[in-house]
Amino acid sequence: MKKPTPGSSALFVTCASLLLACSQTNTPQTSTTVSPGTSPSAGISPQGSAGQNSNTIYIGIGVAETSNVALLGQEQVAGAKIAEKYFNDKGGVDGTPIKLVFQDTGGDEQGAINAFNTLINQDRVVGIVGPTLSQQAFSADPIADRAKVPVLGPSNTAKGIPLIGDYVARVSAPVAVVAPNALKAALKENPNIKKVAVFFAQNDAFSKSETETFQKTVKDMGLELATVQKFLTTDTDFQSQATNAINVKPDLIIISGLAADGGNLIKQLRELGYKGVIIGGNGLNTSNVFSVCKALCDGVLIAQAYSPEYQNEINKAFRDAYRAQFKKEPPQFSAQAFTGVQVFVDSLKVINAQSKVSEKPLAELRTQLNQQLLGGKYNTPLGEISFTPEGEINQKDFYVARIKMDADGNNGKFEFLK
Repeated sequence: MKKPTPGSSALFVTCASLLLACSQTNTPQTSTTVSPGTSPSAGISPQGSAGQNSNTIYIGIGVAETSNVALLGQEQVAGAKIAEKYFNDKGGVDGTPIKLVFQDTGGDEQGAINAFNTLINQDRVVGIVGPTLSQQAFSADPIADRAKVPVLGPSNTAKGIPLIGDYVARVSAPVAVVAPNALKAALKENPNIKKVAVFFAQNDAFSKSETETFQKTVKDMGLELATVQKFLTTDTDFQSQATNAINVKPDLIIISGLAADGGNLIKQLRELGYKGVIIGGNGLNTSNVFSVCKALCDGVLIAQAYSPEYQNEINKAFRDAYRAQFKKEPPQFSAQAFTGVQVFVDSLKVINAQSKVSEKPLAELRTQLNQQLLGGKYNTPLGEISFTPEGEINQKDFYVARIKMDADGNNGKFEFLK
Protein backbone atom coordinates (compact mmCIF):
# COMPACT_ATOMS: atom_id res chain seq x y z
CA MET A 1 0.00 0.00 0.00
CA LYS A 2 1.33 3.41 -0.96
CA LYS A 3 2.40 5.56 1.97
CA PRO A 4 0.59 8.87 2.35
CA THR A 5 2.67 11.78 1.16
CA PRO A 6 3.56 14.18 3.99
CA GLY A 7 2.07 17.64 3.68
CA SER A 8 4.17 20.70 3.10
CA SER A 9 4.23 21.29 6.85
CA ALA A 10 6.46 18.25 7.24
CA LEU A 11 9.21 20.26 5.62
CA PHE A 12 9.25 22.38 8.69
CA VAL A 13 9.19 19.61 11.27
CA THR A 14 11.20 17.62 10.35
CA CYS A 15 24.45 -2.61 -0.89
CA ALA A 16 24.78 -1.39 -3.71
CA SER A 17 24.72 -2.54 -7.16
CA LEU A 18 26.31 -5.86 -7.67
CA LEU A 19 29.57 -4.78 -9.25
CA LEU A 20 32.92 -6.40 -9.75
CA ALA A 21 35.16 -5.34 -6.90
CA CYS A 22 36.89 -2.20 -8.03
CA SER A 23 39.49 0.10 -6.56
CA GLN A 24 38.27 3.11 -4.59
CA THR A 25 39.77 6.58 -4.25
CA ASN A 26 39.21 9.44 -1.88
CA THR A 27 38.29 12.93 -3.10
CA PRO A 28 37.34 16.07 -1.23
CA GLN A 29 33.69 15.56 -2.19
CA THR A 30 33.38 11.80 -1.76
CA SER A 31 35.02 9.47 0.66
CA THR A 32 34.84 6.53 -1.71
CA THR A 33 34.23 6.54 -5.43
CA VAL A 34 34.72 4.23 -8.38
CA SER A 35 38.21 4.77 -9.74
CA PRO A 36 38.44 6.69 -13.06
CA GLY A 37 39.62 3.66 -14.99
CA THR A 38 36.72 1.46 -13.95
CA SER A 39 33.21 1.59 -15.36
CA PRO A 40 30.63 1.93 -12.57
CA SER A 41 28.55 -0.69 -14.36
CA ALA A 42 31.33 -3.25 -14.63
CA GLY A 43 29.96 -6.75 -14.22
CA ILE A 44 26.43 -5.72 -15.20
CA SER A 45 24.84 -7.05 -18.36
CA PRO A 46 23.08 -4.68 -20.81
CA GLN A 47 19.79 -5.75 -19.17
CA GLY A 48 21.07 -4.60 -15.78
CA SER A 49 21.46 -8.10 -14.33
CA ALA A 50 24.49 -8.93 -12.23
CA GLY A 51 26.85 -11.22 -14.11
CA GLN A 52 28.00 -14.55 -12.77
CA ASN A 53 31.41 -13.08 -11.99
CA SER A 54 30.05 -10.37 -9.69
CA ASN A 55 31.72 -10.85 -6.33
CA THR A 56 30.85 -7.78 -4.26
CA ILE A 57 27.63 -6.24 -2.96
CA TYR A 58 27.74 -2.45 -2.70
CA ILE A 59 25.85 -0.57 0.02
CA GLY A 60 25.72 3.23 0.00
CA ILE A 61 26.56 5.36 3.03
CA GLY A 62 25.47 8.98 2.50
CA VAL A 63 26.30 10.95 5.66
CA ALA A 64 27.92 14.25 6.65
CA GLU A 65 31.69 13.84 6.69
CA THR A 66 32.35 17.59 6.44
CA SER A 67 30.63 20.84 7.54
CA ASN A 68 29.26 21.69 10.97
CA VAL A 69 27.37 18.37 10.93
CA ALA A 70 30.56 16.30 10.68
CA LEU A 71 30.69 15.81 14.47
CA LEU A 72 27.69 13.51 13.97
CA GLY A 73 28.50 12.12 10.53
CA GLN A 74 31.99 11.01 11.49
CA GLU A 75 30.51 8.81 14.21
CA GLN A 76 28.20 7.28 11.61
CA VAL A 77 31.15 6.54 9.33
CA ALA A 78 32.89 4.80 12.23
CA GLY A 79 29.87 2.62 12.99
CA ALA A 80 29.34 1.71 9.35
CA LYS A 81 32.98 0.71 8.87
CA ILE A 82 32.87 -1.49 11.97
CA ALA A 83 29.77 -3.16 10.51
CA GLU A 84 31.50 -3.70 7.17
CA LYS A 85 34.39 -5.54 8.81
CA TYR A 86 32.16 -7.45 11.23
CA PHE A 87 29.86 -8.86 8.58
CA ASN A 88 32.63 -9.57 6.07
CA ASP A 89 34.53 -11.46 8.76
CA LYS A 90 31.39 -13.58 9.09
CA GLY A 91 31.26 -14.27 5.35
CA GLY A 92 29.32 -11.29 4.08
CA VAL A 93 26.13 -12.42 2.35
CA ASP A 94 26.65 -16.19 2.25
CA GLY A 95 30.20 -15.83 1.00
CA THR A 96 29.75 -12.67 -1.05
CA PRO A 97 31.47 -9.69 0.62
CA ILE A 98 29.82 -6.32 1.08
CA LYS A 99 31.56 -3.07 0.22
CA LEU A 100 30.44 0.28 1.59
CA VAL A 101 30.49 3.21 -0.83
CA PHE A 102 30.75 6.53 1.01
CA GLN A 103 29.47 9.83 -0.33
CA ASP A 104 29.76 13.00 1.74
CA THR A 105 26.44 14.82 2.11
CA GLY A 106 27.95 17.82 3.86
CA GLY A 107 25.55 19.71 6.08
CA ASP A 108 22.90 21.00 3.66
CA GLU A 109 20.13 19.72 1.42
CA GLN A 110 22.02 20.10 -1.86
CA GLY A 111 24.92 18.06 -0.52
CA ALA A 112 22.55 15.23 0.36
CA ILE A 113 20.84 15.43 -3.04
CA ASN A 114 24.18 15.23 -4.84
CA ALA A 115 25.36 12.31 -2.68
CA PHE A 116 22.15 10.33 -3.21
CA ASN A 117 22.17 10.90 -6.97
CA THR A 118 25.75 9.66 -7.17
CA LEU A 119 25.09 6.59 -5.04
CA ILE A 120 22.00 5.67 -7.05
CA ASN A 121 23.12 6.42 -10.61
CA GLN A 122 26.91 6.18 -10.60
CA ASP A 123 27.75 3.82 -7.77
CA ARG A 124 24.52 1.85 -8.40
CA VAL A 125 24.15 0.72 -4.80
CA VAL A 126 21.37 -1.61 -3.72
CA GLY A 127 20.41 0.61 -0.76
CA ILE A 128 21.48 3.68 1.19
CA VAL A 129 22.12 4.35 4.87
CA GLY A 130 21.69 8.11 5.30
CA PRO A 131 21.50 11.05 5.39
CA THR A 132 22.62 12.50 8.73
CA LEU A 133 20.01 15.25 9.14
CA SER A 134 16.22 15.14 8.89
CA GLN A 135 16.46 18.45 7.03
CA GLN A 136 18.48 16.64 4.36
CA ALA A 137 16.19 13.62 4.34
CA PHE A 138 13.16 15.65 3.29
CA SER A 139 15.09 16.72 0.18
CA ALA A 140 17.14 13.61 -0.67
CA ASP A 141 14.88 10.71 0.31
CA PRO A 142 12.26 11.49 -2.38
CA ILE A 143 14.99 11.02 -5.00
CA ALA A 144 15.72 7.50 -3.73
CA ASP A 145 12.01 6.75 -3.44
CA ARG A 146 11.38 7.72 -7.06
CA ALA A 147 14.33 5.56 -8.13
CA LYS A 148 12.97 2.70 -5.97
CA VAL A 149 16.16 2.46 -3.91
CA PRO A 150 15.63 1.56 -0.22
CA VAL A 151 16.82 4.13 2.31
CA LEU A 152 17.45 3.59 6.03
CA GLY A 153 17.73 6.83 7.99
CA PRO A 154 20.37 6.38 10.71
CA SER A 155 19.58 9.61 12.59
CA ASN A 156 16.46 11.10 10.98
CA THR A 157 14.10 11.48 13.92
CA ALA A 158 11.80 14.30 12.79
CA LYS A 159 8.10 13.84 12.34
CA GLY A 160 7.08 12.57 8.90
CA ILE A 161 10.29 10.87 7.71
CA PRO A 162 8.81 7.38 7.04
CA LEU A 163 5.90 9.00 5.19
CA ILE A 164 8.20 10.37 2.48
CA GLY A 165 7.73 7.23 0.40
CA ASP A 166 7.48 3.47 0.15
CA TYR A 167 11.27 3.06 0.00
CA VAL A 168 12.03 5.19 3.06
CA ALA A 169 12.48 3.70 6.56
CA ARG A 170 14.58 4.59 9.58
CA VAL A 171 16.55 2.83 12.31
CA SER A 172 16.42 5.98 14.46
CA ALA A 173 13.46 6.19 16.82
CA PRO A 174 11.30 9.28 16.35
CA VAL A 175 11.99 12.25 18.55
CA ALA A 176 8.44 12.15 19.93
CA VAL A 177 9.26 8.79 21.55
CA VAL A 178 12.77 9.51 22.81
CA ALA A 179 12.91 13.18 23.86
CA PRO A 180 10.32 13.16 26.69
CA ASN A 181 12.40 10.60 28.62
CA ALA A 182 15.03 13.22 29.44
CA LEU A 183 12.46 15.62 30.86
CA LYS A 184 10.90 12.88 32.98
CA ALA A 185 14.35 11.95 34.32
CA ALA A 186 15.11 15.58 35.16
CA LEU A 187 11.85 15.91 37.12
CA LYS A 188 12.48 12.66 38.95
CA GLU A 189 15.82 13.98 40.18
CA ASN A 190 14.65 17.57 40.68
CA PRO A 191 10.95 17.60 41.61
CA ASN A 192 11.07 21.35 42.35
CA ILE A 193 11.51 22.26 38.68
CA LYS A 194 8.72 24.68 37.73
CA LYS A 195 9.98 27.12 35.10
CA VAL A 196 11.51 26.03 31.76
CA ALA A 197 13.38 27.88 28.99
CA VAL A 198 13.65 26.32 25.55
CA PHE A 199 16.21 26.91 22.80
CA PHE A 200 16.02 25.51 19.26
CA ALA A 201 17.73 25.87 15.88
CA GLN A 202 15.10 27.42 13.64
CA ASN A 203 16.88 26.46 10.40
CA ASP A 204 16.94 22.71 11.10
CA ALA A 205 13.94 20.44 10.54
CA PHE A 206 15.00 17.99 13.26
CA SER A 207 15.46 20.71 15.87
CA LYS A 208 12.09 22.26 15.01
CA SER A 209 10.40 18.88 15.29
CA GLU A 210 12.17 18.04 18.54
CA THR A 211 11.36 21.35 20.20
CA GLU A 212 7.68 20.85 19.43
CA THR A 213 7.85 17.58 21.36
CA PHE A 214 9.76 19.16 24.24
CA GLN A 215 7.43 22.14 24.48
CA LYS A 216 4.34 19.92 24.42
CA THR A 217 5.83 17.70 27.13
CA VAL A 218 6.64 20.73 29.29
CA LYS A 219 3.03 21.89 29.09
CA ASP A 220 1.60 18.39 29.57
CA MET A 221 3.60 18.08 32.79
CA GLY A 222 2.15 21.28 34.12
CA LEU A 223 5.41 23.23 33.94
CA GLU A 224 5.72 26.88 32.92
CA LEU A 225 7.25 27.49 29.50
CA ALA A 226 8.87 30.80 30.42
CA THR A 227 10.66 31.64 27.16
CA VAL A 228 11.49 30.18 23.75
CA GLN A 229 14.75 31.33 22.17
CA LYS A 230 15.69 30.71 18.53
CA PHE A 231 19.12 30.41 16.94
CA LEU A 232 20.81 29.03 13.81
CA THR A 233 22.99 25.93 13.56
CA THR A 234 25.72 28.18 12.12
CA ASP A 235 25.68 30.58 15.10
CA THR A 236 28.62 30.84 17.48
CA ASP A 237 27.55 33.82 19.61
CA PHE A 238 24.52 33.17 21.85
CA GLN A 239 25.01 36.09 24.26
CA SER A 240 21.66 37.70 23.52
CA GLN A 241 19.52 34.54 23.65
CA ALA A 242 21.32 33.19 26.72
CA THR A 243 20.91 36.46 28.60
CA ASN A 244 17.21 36.62 27.70
CA ALA A 245 16.69 33.11 29.07
CA ILE A 246 18.68 33.63 32.26
CA ASN A 247 16.68 36.77 33.00
CA VAL A 248 13.47 34.73 33.41
CA LYS A 249 15.24 32.60 36.07
CA PRO A 250 14.48 29.12 34.67
CA ASP A 251 14.96 25.96 36.71
CA LEU A 252 15.57 23.97 33.53
CA ILE A 253 16.87 24.77 30.04
CA ILE A 254 16.23 22.49 27.03
CA ILE A 255 18.38 22.78 23.89
CA SER A 256 17.48 21.38 20.46
CA GLY A 257 20.38 21.89 18.07
CA LEU A 258 23.49 20.17 16.76
CA ALA A 259 26.73 19.37 18.53
CA ALA A 260 28.73 22.46 17.57
CA ASP A 261 26.07 25.12 18.14
CA GLY A 262 24.48 23.29 21.07
CA GLY A 263 27.84 22.79 22.76
CA ASN A 264 28.71 26.46 22.40
CA LEU A 265 25.32 27.43 23.77
CA ILE A 266 25.84 25.25 26.85
CA LYS A 267 29.26 26.81 27.37
CA GLN A 268 27.97 30.38 27.13
CA LEU A 269 24.99 29.70 29.42
CA ARG A 270 27.33 28.40 32.11
CA GLU A 271 29.81 31.24 31.61
CA LEU A 272 26.96 33.73 32.09
CA GLY A 273 26.14 32.13 35.43
CA TYR A 274 23.28 29.71 34.75
CA LYS A 275 23.56 26.89 37.31
CA GLY A 276 20.30 25.00 36.73
CA VAL A 277 19.58 21.74 34.89
CA ILE A 278 20.26 21.51 31.14
CA ILE A 279 18.73 18.92 28.81
CA GLY A 280 20.33 18.42 25.41
CA GLY A 281 18.40 17.05 22.46
CA ASN A 282 19.44 14.23 20.16
CA GLY A 283 21.73 16.49 18.14
CA LEU A 284 24.00 16.77 21.18
CA ASN A 285 23.99 13.01 21.67
CA THR A 286 27.65 12.61 20.75
CA SER A 287 30.92 12.52 22.63
CA ASN A 288 32.19 15.05 20.09
CA VAL A 289 30.29 17.71 22.02
CA PHE A 290 32.78 17.28 24.89
CA SER A 291 35.48 19.15 23.00
CA VAL A 292 33.10 22.06 22.42
CA CYS A 293 31.85 22.84 25.95
CA LYS A 294 34.59 20.90 27.80
CA ALA A 295 34.19 20.98 31.60
CA LEU A 296 30.99 23.00 31.23
CA CYS A 297 29.31 19.99 29.55
CA ASP A 298 29.25 18.29 32.93
CA GLY A 299 25.80 17.33 34.17
CA VAL A 300 23.86 17.76 30.91
CA LEU A 301 21.09 15.17 30.50
CA ILE A 302 20.40 13.57 27.12
CA ALA A 303 17.85 10.89 26.17
CA GLN A 304 19.34 7.93 24.33
CA ALA A 305 18.11 5.26 21.93
CA TYR A 306 21.22 3.14 22.57
CA SER A 307 23.24 1.91 25.54
CA PRO A 308 26.69 0.33 25.23
CA GLU A 309 25.69 -1.83 28.19
CA TYR A 310 22.80 -3.51 26.37
CA GLN A 311 23.31 -7.24 26.68
CA ASN A 312 23.28 -9.23 23.46
CA GLU A 313 25.96 -10.89 21.35
CA ILE A 314 26.06 -8.39 18.52
CA ASN A 315 26.21 -5.35 20.77
CA LYS A 316 29.09 -6.93 22.67
CA ALA A 317 30.96 -7.46 19.40
CA PHE A 318 30.20 -3.92 18.24
CA ARG A 319 31.17 -2.40 21.59
CA ASP A 320 34.41 -4.38 21.79
CA ALA A 321 35.39 -3.37 18.25
CA TYR A 322 34.61 0.30 18.84
CA ARG A 323 36.47 0.43 22.16
CA ALA A 324 39.49 -1.33 20.67
CA GLN A 325 39.69 1.25 17.88
CA PHE A 326 38.67 4.48 19.62
CA LYS A 327 39.45 3.78 23.32
CA LYS A 328 36.00 4.95 24.45
CA GLU A 329 32.41 3.75 24.55
CA PRO A 330 30.48 3.68 21.28
CA PRO A 331 27.92 6.49 20.85
CA GLN A 332 24.36 6.22 19.61
CA PHE A 333 25.08 7.56 16.12
CA SER A 334 27.70 4.85 15.52
CA ALA A 335 25.36 2.14 16.80
CA GLN A 336 22.54 3.32 14.55
CA ALA A 337 24.78 3.38 11.47
CA PHE A 338 25.98 -0.14 12.30
CA THR A 339 22.35 -1.20 12.62
CA GLY A 340 21.48 0.30 9.24
CA VAL A 341 24.17 -1.78 7.54
CA GLN A 342 23.08 -4.85 9.51
CA VAL A 343 19.46 -4.57 8.38
CA PHE A 344 20.58 -4.53 4.75
CA VAL A 345 22.93 -7.49 5.22
CA ASP A 346 20.43 -9.60 7.15
CA SER A 347 17.74 -8.88 4.55
CA LEU A 348 20.07 -9.76 1.67
CA LYS A 349 20.83 -13.09 3.33
CA VAL A 350 17.13 -13.96 3.41
CA ILE A 351 16.77 -13.03 -0.26
CA ASN A 352 19.90 -14.98 -1.20
CA ALA A 353 18.56 -18.10 0.51
CA GLN A 354 15.60 -17.99 -1.85
CA SER A 355 17.51 -17.21 -5.04
CA LYS A 356 21.00 -15.86 -5.66
CA VAL A 357 21.23 -12.10 -5.39
CA SER A 358 24.08 -12.16 -7.91
CA GLU A 359 21.64 -13.35 -10.58
CA LYS A 360 19.02 -10.65 -10.07
CA PRO A 361 18.60 -7.46 -12.10
CA LEU A 362 19.52 -4.49 -9.95
CA ALA A 363 16.06 -2.90 -10.06
CA GLU A 364 14.44 -6.16 -9.01
CA LEU A 365 16.92 -6.66 -6.18
CA ARG A 366 16.34 -3.15 -4.84
CA THR A 367 12.59 -3.69 -4.75
CA GLN A 368 12.90 -7.13 -3.18
CA LEU A 369 15.36 -5.77 -0.60
CA ASN A 370 12.93 -3.03 0.40
CA GLN A 371 10.09 -5.51 0.84
CA GLN A 372 12.23 -7.90 2.84
CA LEU A 373 13.71 -5.35 5.24
CA LEU A 374 10.28 -4.00 6.15
CA GLY A 375 9.05 -7.48 7.01
CA GLY A 376 12.00 -8.70 9.05
CA LYS A 377 13.02 -8.73 12.71
CA TYR A 378 16.58 -7.88 13.68
CA ASN A 379 18.63 -8.47 16.81
CA THR A 380 20.89 -5.40 16.74
CA PRO A 381 23.06 -3.27 19.05
CA LEU A 382 19.88 -1.25 19.65
CA GLY A 383 18.10 -4.40 20.79
CA GLU A 384 15.41 -6.24 18.87
CA ILE A 385 13.87 -4.03 16.19
CA SER A 386 11.40 -4.34 13.35
CA PHE A 387 9.49 -1.94 11.12
CA THR A 388 5.91 -0.90 10.56
CA PRO A 389 4.63 -1.20 6.96
CA GLU A 390 5.33 2.53 6.61
CA GLY A 391 8.99 2.12 7.60
CA GLU A 392 8.84 3.37 11.19
CA ILE A 393 11.13 1.54 13.60
CA ASN A 394 9.68 -0.59 16.38
CA GLN A 395 12.11 -0.37 19.30
CA LYS A 396 11.55 -1.26 22.95
CA ASP A 397 14.46 0.06 24.98
CA PHE A 398 15.38 3.70 25.64
CA TYR A 399 17.67 5.40 28.15
CA VAL A 400 18.78 8.69 29.67
CA ALA A 401 22.43 9.56 30.28
CA ARG A 402 24.26 12.34 32.09
CA ILE A 403 27.48 13.79 30.72
CA LYS A 404 30.30 13.25 33.23
CA MET A 405 33.46 15.14 32.38
CA ASP A 406 36.89 14.15 33.66
CA ALA A 407 38.73 16.37 36.12
CA ASP A 408 40.84 17.90 33.34
CA GLY A 409 37.68 18.94 31.49
CA ASN A 410 38.94 17.60 28.17
CA ASN A 411 37.40 14.15 28.13
CA GLY A 412 34.19 12.68 29.44
CA LYS A 413 31.57 9.97 29.07
CA PHE A 414 27.84 9.33 29.20
CA GLU A 415 26.76 7.88 32.54
CA PHE A 416 23.46 6.04 32.12
CA LEU A 417 20.83 6.66 34.77
CA LYS A 418 19.35 3.62 36.44
